[in-house]
Amino acid sequence: MNEIIRVLDIDIDDYTAKRAFKETVHYLETEPLSVIEMVTADTLMYAKEDMTLKENLGKCDMLLPGEKEILEAAHITDHRHLQEVETRTYLKLLLRYLHKNHVRVYLLVDTEQDAEELYGYLEQAYSGIQIVGIAKVSASDRADDMVVNAVNGGEADCVFAAMSAPVREEFIVKNRSLINARVWLGVGTAVKSFYKTENRKGRLMQFMIHSIFKREIAKKQREMQIQGLK
Repeated sequence: MNEIIRVLDIDIDDYTAKRAFKETVHYLETEPLSVIEMVTADTLMYAKEDMTLKENLGKCDMLLPGEKEILEAAHITDHRHLQEVETRTYLKLLLRYLHKNHVRVYLLVDTEQDAEELYGYLEQAYSGIQIVGIAKVSASDRADDMVVNAVNGGEADCVFAAMSAPVREEFIVKNRSLINARVWLGVGTAVKSFYKTENRKGRLMQFMIHSIFKREIAKKQREMQIQGLK
């Protein structure tokens, strides 16, 4: 397996769920802070127009595909690999590990509702995880110093960043050297698929995002073909 794929000019680690999980466990056992992000199609399209986001994604220690459409854009057809990404096998393996080993986790979310739902889900399904705090971080509500102090004060081993891009990436790039945790896991909204049933409006939005993403990929491929003919 080629371990790096390039989609819309972003290099993404093409790891199996098991390989990505093992790398994460290694990060949890070492210092300083390691940054892991699960990237989605809409984030890649955003980064295409936003150079700051693109640069911030490039600073991750591990950048993983969060949707099978990203693998398909790189012409990966292996059914097992696609299914691992679609069912978020890596995230399930990691949550079980955090649960079993009583890892101290700090949650960062977009809204108070997200905080309640994510906390409730983890308490019910993975009660062994020690949730040492929750903070809301959004573009309109940033208090970086307070959040960093809370994470460090809670002696968190892992920061579970479930807020949206590009705030997620901006926050960790700015504050990476100040956070004493071992792992920053940028999951965005991926974890919601475990406890939230997507309604018709949500499915339609995802369909539209993926349709636009596929058009962007096709456009990029045509541009590369034209350049190859020159």
